[in-house]
Amino acid sequence: MRVLGLETSCDETAAAVVEDGRRARSDVVSTQVDIHRRWGGVVPELASRNHVVQVLPVVDEALARAGVALEDLDLIAVTAGPGLLGALLVGLQTARGLAAATGFPVLGVNHLEGHLLAIRLVEDAPPPPFLGLVVSGGHTSLYLVEELGSYRRLGSTRDDAAGEAYDKVARLLGLPYPGGLPIDRLAQSGDPRAIRFPRAMNSPHDVDWSFSGLKTAVRDRVRAHGVPAGQALADLCASFQEAVADTLSRKAVAAARRLGVPRLVLCGGVAANSRLRALTAERAAERDIRVYLPPAALCTDNGAMIAVAGHEAWQRGVRPSANLGVDAAWRP
Repeated sequence: MRVLGLETSCDETAAAVVEDGRRARSDVVSTQVDIHRRWGGVVPELASRNHVVQVLPVVDEALARAGVALEDLDLIAVTAGPGLLGALLVGLQTARGLAAATGFPVLGVNHLEGHLLAIRLVEDAPPPPFLGLVVSGGHTSLYLVEELGSYRRLGSTRDDAAGEAYDKVARLLGLPYPGGLPIDRLAQSGDPRAIRFPRAMNSPHDVDWSFSGLKTAVRDRVRAHGVPAGQALADLCASFQEAVADTLSRKAVAAARRLGVPRLVLCGGVAANSRLRALTAERAAERDIRVYLPPAALCTDNGAMIAVAGHEAWQRGVRPSANLGVDAAWRP
């Protein structure tokens, strides 16, 4: 079964062809980072307009790389939420247009389910049940995947998402957008114990997070001492990153142990962060929990994960709805 996955929930225009829910024949992503960098974050109207320009060329390239024609597909899966309303509508209208031209069914799938199931594209994918820690610029949540299609949210951020905190701290420090990679790179040569930044909601039994206080602590330090340079900047980045990775990994591993679930998947853009990956793997190994770390290309937004989610939905009997729309706040 060949599924075309379309992803336009934020600032990536992505399309992919996935076969039988496990093999990505192609996965094409057109990023808008250069467009939004001057603003220090995603501008929704600019994102929507760029999706309009990029979506059909991206679909054409995904089909060409997969070596298939449009009529060789069996299903079209498109992100229907959560995300930016205008951006989601571009993907949905594209899917509807392709369906009208081909007669293929269209399924709207959840963006977060896509992240949780992206690990299905890895050869040694974990069977349910497993915990999925979704960490990105817009989301920080922990889910129990009881079976494919059955998800229970155990906790989430009360304010800023972890990736959002990275972007805001990077802006405070004069680092480029998006902030995750430049902070991670600088942290490699820094001392994570140099500054003891706060860990809000610190109990491992509380599976919610808060990053606004951490962001404020960085801001207050910059106001008091100025923007650091050299080793001091590396130390600040390492200390900030340690605070984020510490609370994310500790709560996720504690939840897995408490529930008796021996598998934990990291997903979402921040799952590519080196310290989060290392610290989670270290803590999980101490408790006989296996951690699954998808490659970086499957952490960030992509069309392949949407195709996988669409394939799994079809396999469990979900069929197209005549009232298919988008929901900017849709939670699985």
